[in-house]
Amino acid sequence: MKKTVASALAAAFVVGASATTFAAANPFSDVPQGHWAYDSIAKLASQGVIEGYGDNTFRGDRNITRYEMAQMVAKAMAKNPSGATKADLDRLAAEFRDELDALGVRVAELEKYADKIQWFGKIEYTYKNHKTDNVYGNGRRNRHSTDKHERVKQDDWIFRFEPVAHVNDHWTLRARIDAHVDLSRDTSTNFELVRGWAQGDYDNFQVKVGRQPLYTNEDGIVWDTEYTGGEITFGSFAKGVRATIYAGRLAAGKVGGSMRNSGSWNGRQDGVSAHDRWASAAGSLGNYSESGGRTDPSSFWAINLQYTPEGEYGLFGGAGYYHIKDDDFKYFTEDGVRYDNIYYSKKGNVDKAQIWSVNLGYKFGKAQIWGAYAKNSKADYEKKSWQALIRYGDLYGGGNQNTHKGQWAVWAGYKELGSNASLCAINWDDAYAGTRGFVCGASWAPMDRIVVLAKYFKGKYIEGRGDAERIFGRVEFFY
Repeated sequence: MKKTVASALAAAFVVGASATTFAAANPFSDVPQGHWAYDSIAKLASQGVIEGYGDNTFRGDRNITRYEMAQMVAKAMAKNPSGATKADLDRLAAEFRDELDALGVRVAELEKYADKIQWFGKIEYTYKNHKTDNVYGNGRRNRHSTDKHERVKQDDWIFRFEPVAHVNDHWTLRARIDAHVDLSRDTSTNFELVRGWAQGDYDNFQVKVGRQPLYTNEDGIVWDTEYTGGEITFGSFAKGVRATIYAGRLAAGKVGGSMRNSGSWNGRQDGVSAHDRWASAAGSLGNYSESGGRTDPSSFWAINLQYTPEGEYGLFGGAGYYHIKDDDFKYFTEDGVRYDNIYYSKKGNVDKAQIWSVNLGYKFGKAQIWGAYAKNSKADYEKKSWQALIRYGDLYGGGNQNTHKGQWAVWAGYKELGSNASLCAINWDDAYAGTRGFVCGASWAPMDRIVVLAKYFKGKYIEGRGDAERIFGRVEFFY
């Protein structure tokens, strides 16, 4: 983008356009009063947006650099313009986002004044190679191994939009819209509104209302999904202290209350396309409703407490509590027959889950040692989940729009994900519900906003016989 200084100013900068006629003296010797850009240059010079050179010249006929243009944009942003001028400045700030970041100017500070929706998102390719023993079970908890292995490979694309609409200084509207392509079957879905919520950000608290992400402080061993409801977070994010209260409903199928290896693995877990709902893939024996359908949601409330110190060194940790009520914990159906859910409770008549969790770690520079534990006090089987990891690097778990070339991370550890504690956890990456074993992974950004991610899991079923293995690869492109 090559523009002369004078043409750039005339095309984009009218910061004082709403003011009265300008009549200040021109500070630059090479801009005569009759020049077509005289008024604009003089006005901007008086406001400190442009400064010229030490010899009192403006040199408006030379090509302007992107860095110089960004400097002028940053100074104009500080004026908080309005109306048509603000709209022009919004477009310039988007164009010069990287240069403004280098100058230490947060474009986010401008975004709250924007008149348009901002579009973020990613294109994601995922490869999964999944192997388990084929175990069969029925409603009377009879299980046996067929001594056969099921291996399933998947290739999946996600095309994601994440629009952000700014309402005022504190409130934004946010959404996630996904479409999936199953490359192994050459099939695709329509775009689907996965999330949509209103978010209010204030100095010491944050409010969210709508269908929103649910990812809690155990790093995915309990929840990695979305729910419909509201949440409020109190505390100083700058000082690392926060408390979050959640309340709402989880869609039918997100709570199953069973054991994932209680039935055949064939057609379960990775036996369906990755874009299908988690419940269909996981083989949950829940989803009971009085009407006979799969429509009853779960009621849900929770609280998280978390502390993360400032700086690169220090102890961090937190705790959580989750209360869920759903008939899926009490019953399941098989071949049209309703059974008490003895895969959840020995009593077979418990309709609640109470999950307690703690997490603790220490960070020293780019390295972290960290662990989390969760237990469902209402369940009798597969009632606990935990993980212990050691990490090094600054790109743990994946990237985002701010990922820069050369960032990387590696990690390794052990996970156990009980099906009745990890009700809707991260089950597609390495370990998955109903298994325990060793995990390792690595991520790397070969270029800005491009991430390559790999994970490996080797383990066994928690209940019953059977081995399980997963190879996981992903490439992410952020925009």
